[in-house]
Amino acid sequence: MSENTSDNKKSVVKTRNFIHEIVEKDLLEGKNGGRVHTRFPPEPNGYLHIGHAKAICLDFGTAQKFGGKCNLRFDDTNPSKEDQEYVDSIMEDVRWLGFDWEDRLYYASDFFDKLHEFAVKLIKEGKAYVDDQPADIISQQRGTPTKPGVESPYRKRPVDENLALFERMKNGDFPNGHCVLRAKIDMASPNMHLRDPLMYRIMHAEHHRTGNKWCIYPMYDFAHGQCDYFEGITHSLCTLEFEIHRPLYSWFVDNLADSDYRPRQIEFSRLNLTYTMMSKRKLLQLVEEGLVSGWDDPRMPTISGMRRRGFTPASIRNFVEKVGITKTEGMVDVAMLEHALREDLNKNAQRVMGVINPLKVIITNFPEDKVDMVDAVNNPEDESAGTRKVPFTREIYIERDDFMEDPPKKFFRLSPGTEVRMRYAYFITCNNVVKDDEGNVIELHCTYDPASRGGNSPDGRKVKSTLHWVSATENVEAEVRLYDRLFMVEDPANQKDSDFRQLLNPESLLVLNKCFIEPSVKNAKPLDQFQFERLGYFNVDKDNSDEKMVFNRTVSLRDNWAKQMGK
Repeated sequence: MSENTSDNKKSVVKTRNFIHEIVEKDLLEGKNGGRVHTRFPPEPNGYLHIGHAKAICLDFGTAQKFGGKCNLRFDDTNPSKEDQEYVDSIMEDVRWLGFDWEDRLYYASDFFDKLHEFAVKLIKEGKAYVDDQPADIISQQRGTPTKPGVESPYRKRPVDENLALFERMKNGDFPNGHCVLRAKIDMASPNMHLRDPLMYRIMHAEHHRTGNKWCIYPMYDFAHGQCDYFEGITHSLCTLEFEIHRPLYSWFVDNLADSDYRPRQIEFSRLNLTYTMMSKRKLLQLVEEGLVSGWDDPRMPTISGMRRRGFTPASIRNFVEKVGITKTEGMVDVAMLEHALREDLNKNAQRVMGVINPLKVIITNFPEDKVDMVDAVNNPEDESAGTRKVPFTREIYIERDDFMEDPPKKFFRLSPGTEVRMRYAYFITCNNVVKDDEGNVIELHCTYDPASRGGNSPDGRKVKSTLHWVSATENVEAEVRLYDRLFMVEDPANQKDSDFRQLLNPESLLVLNKCFIEPSVKNAKPLDQFQFERLGYFNVDKDNSDEKMVFNRTVSLRDNWAKQMGK
């Protein structure tokens, strides 16, 4: 089996959106010399989640659509929260989704020298100053959206004094928090981001790339726009919360640029999913407190967690395509994501039979040593997938839920005296029920019709139910992990009166041992995907070993979204 059942090639965005209309207009007007150059700029302070997947598909997809280029740039301006582990995971996620930055890998730290030179330039021009005030005082002086800010007493420091202090900051002469470098813009601006924003802070911390070369680090708002400019980005695509930052980015670039070229920032709505938490800070908290097994826990909305659970690159790209790109904030039903996954797996996942809550059935008139290899269809959606052989034996397992000793009127599965079809095999009839001393059903004795091989009766009689099964002697024993939503409430991010950890679903993971799968899965590798007939889609977990097979339930067969859409 391949690592992913679906095509993992680069995917060009098929539909137009308002961003593509802007890009098309820019091209028609001859802006940027006909270039389209985007970038995906993650901060390496955590693992990417499904919200980032939307940005990845938009950034790389827009470049593909218009024959342009897309950079991968790590905005690594805060060494206290960044780690090489996060850098590696982000690169893996982008590649897995089917995108390639080729030779265009950048880091904000690549431009630390240029950013420092630009800061010195602003100081010399009287547009930046060193402020010795504590952070809380600076924050108070910024005012409110309806009240102008108060100028710092250090705002009018002479240029030479600011240059000398900034040099001492760079040389490590001051402790963390002693002073900051601020841009001198407008403390009365209605946009609070223009009220003398911080450009540099002191941080005696080792950087994962530059080591201890620097003890001052640029603020994100200072570095971000300039990095776009340095890289030649034509269209800087950001989520809506950065819209109010745009005038500040423009101010910095206007004071840096020596040509007419400017990156054009365009904002779009971020992805919000029901029953899902998107805050990296809170996801990190779940990991650090051991409330999940790690960033790649299959219950997490991280791309690595979704990959481990069995999501495919195509399903995520198709989901992003269907969600669309707008400026309107809203909540997307997680059932829509699950629908996109089912659509892809239904076309590509191999069918197998597995029993996760087994009840033994002994077919009393079936020869004891006989192993009947019956033909089973690998994928009814793909005729080219062919068939496989599945062993049918005297002793088999069925799902415990498929039997009732005293069934209600419309229960058509197995019960005493009833006849059902065993998928691909024979008709069987239940004749006897064996119980333990406590009255629990532990075994069924049945007979089979040898003439019904293949699941068809020569006399034309019909049965109302077909059950899946697994041989009790020819099988693979496995651990099966049933995953459910991590949170119990639809919008866990906006429950103001609750600790988000109290909203965790205590039944988000159920581990079942002594599950039995047909032997065709014996050599399956982690991430291989299957449909367990009648049960759902499952994939092999990374914990799988020669000693124990481990499967994750990726998603159930029931598709609520398709039902809502009338499909």
